[in-house]
Amino acid sequence: MNISTLAFIQNLNTPEIVMIGAVILLFFGAKRMPELFRSFGKSMREFKKATSGIEDDIRTAMDVDVEAAEAAKRKRAAAAAEASETA
Repeated sequence: MNISTLAFIQNLNTPEIVMIGAVILLFFGAKRMPELFRSFGKSMREFKKATSGIEDDIRTAMDVDVEAAEAAKRKRAAAAAEASETA
């Protein structure tokens, strides 16, 4: 997603937010507003959970790569030490 598509959010002030709320109230009505915002909150929570899950997977993969590189380095050092002993 291009950052310029969300650039308008920075320019929202109180009157604009109130106007957006009034339009939402007109479209959905007062009875559906709590249900609408509750479902919005649930979807945001699920999005954050999925995002943190992906971040954890990436961190785990990076840790595994670092551990594998360190193990390979130790193996090469041991092989070099063994080769110098036999020579």
